[in-house]
Amino acid sequence: MDKVWLKNYDQGIPEEIDPNEYSSIADLLNKSFDKFADKDSYSCMGTTLTYRELKTASLKFASYLQNDLGLEKGSRVALMMPNILQYPIALFGILQAGMVAVNVNPLYTARELEHQLKDSGAEAIIIFANSAHVLEKVISNTPVKHVMVTQIGDLLKFPKNYLVNFVLKYVKKMVPSYSLPGSINFVDALANGDFQKFTPVEVGHEDTAFLQYTGGTTGVSKGAVLTHKNIISNLLQARAWIKNFITEGGETIITPLPLYHIFSLTANCLCFSSIGATNVLITNPRDFKGFVNELSKWNFTAITGVNTLFNALLNEPGFSDLDFSHLKLTLGGGMAVQRSVAEKWKDVTGAPLIEAYGLTETSPAACMNPMTLKEFSGTVGLPISSTIVSIKDDDGNDLAHGEDGEICIKGPQVMQGYYNRPEETDKVMTSDGYFRTGDIGHMSPDGYVKIVDRKKDMILVSGFNVYPNEVEDVVSSHPGVFESAAVGVPDDKSGEAIKVYVVKQDDGLSVDDLKSYCTENLTGYKRPKHFEFRPDLPKSNVGKILRKDLR
Repeated sequence: MDKVWLKNYDQGIPEEIDPNEYSSIADLLNKSFDKFADKDSYSCMGTTLTYRELKTASLKFASYLQNDLGLEKGSRVALMMPNILQYPIALFGILQAGMVAVNVNPLYTARELEHQLKDSGAEAIIIFANSAHVLEKVISNTPVKHVMVTQIGDLLKFPKNYLVNFVLKYVKKMVPSYSLPGSINFVDALANGDFQKFTPVEVGHEDTAFLQYTGGTTGVSKGAVLTHKNIISNLLQARAWIKNFITEGGETIITPLPLYHIFSLTANCLCFSSIGATNVLITNPRDFKGFVNELSKWNFTAITGVNTLFNALLNEPGFSDLDFSHLKLTLGGGMAVQRSVAEKWKDVTGAPLIEAYGLTETSPAACMNPMTLKEFSGTVGLPISSTIVSIKDDDGNDLAHGEDGEICIKGPQVMQGYYNRPEETDKVMTSDGYFRTGDIGHMSPDGYVKIVDRKKDMILVSGFNVYPNEVEDVVSSHPGVFESAAVGVPDDKSGEAIKVYVVKQDDGLSVDDLKSYCTENLTGYKRPKHFEFRPDLPKSNVGKILRKDLR
């Protein structure tokens, strides 16, 4: 294949990366922890750990898993926490011990939690106290034998640790009562681990590092098997892409997306840790007033997020008054970035919003826009180092530049398959090693990839394909619209018609206003037939609008 995208790489970005540079994720991280030992690693609610403190704590936890719980290399350990200091300590401890991390959304229902614990075979779990009552309901139906419980304030400085925990439990009543006999407090687990010596474990590229579960938006949640090689490759790919724009040991990245999500996990937690950055953890990013207040305390140089989060920040009082003079990198992923949001972000912050693209199954990064981008491109960028992107038809044939087809990805970051689901794996992996994303798009003659939409979200109007992203992009550019979501609904004449759900920015906005605007900006078959105003739209834990809940 002619890799037309290479000619548009920023200077110094290699065509290939070499994952053999490190033997395991722990090897990579330990070298970074030692190199940046005295630098701040993670900060949350006023408490900050140095990289030395982070490494020490993670080894204590690894020792506890080994010695107190008797878990061995390859054991599955679940993490069910928001963005708090306990998360990186637990995660790095699991990886140090050669065990497999199973990330779990702390907002899961009992049904969802039971499925993931059973499917993964998790023997132990570190769980947020606010979610412990959910585990109580299902633990007897799962393989979990060991439970470690933690509260938000556990690792904060005295007396804030006690104060925060007291207020959340007894004043705000955010910690439902639970009974998990035999469970241990996370702090006590660290203390116990300090009494016994951690025994290093030999871990290689082909060992599994994560069972990273898909969101389940297309059916039952499936665990993508991500090896140490997969993750190391993606870290090196990301580092190669940003190296000209960062200073090792000198960056401060804002982390509002949950670390258990693949985007934040690889980009913020792992990649930026490997370059000695300070990760500022935002525990509750939906509290936008508190979020803006936290931002005001930092000379932050980078931030990651999704379109809805950036849009909400831009509309939050006080955000535009922040100091953005240090901001180098704003990275958007997880869902399509809308032009109106990207342009407003640039106007307010002075920094471009760089869109990237990836999936759980690709660790996740597959395409990124160049860091030198000055204006919004409307694409997800170029295939990154050691990555091939091919646009294929339904029969697996490569399509010409500019033709819409399924985006297929090949590279060292592509998963090994879905855990214990060979039939599902066969559906998405081609015989020559490409992952079929289910996303529709095309590649320009100079290698830029543009996503048109998800196959499953495509609306068929009188035989014409309508992609919701395009409709939403137009509707959301209306000054009276805060956000929107387009879906297909049954229609006697056209088979399907377009319905758009709208959250108003301007209370005076009417359906007629929107219809006139769409008439001006969309061809006939792409114009919405129905509009419905709502106070909000259903979203996933990372802020992605859930069209499936609107159909």
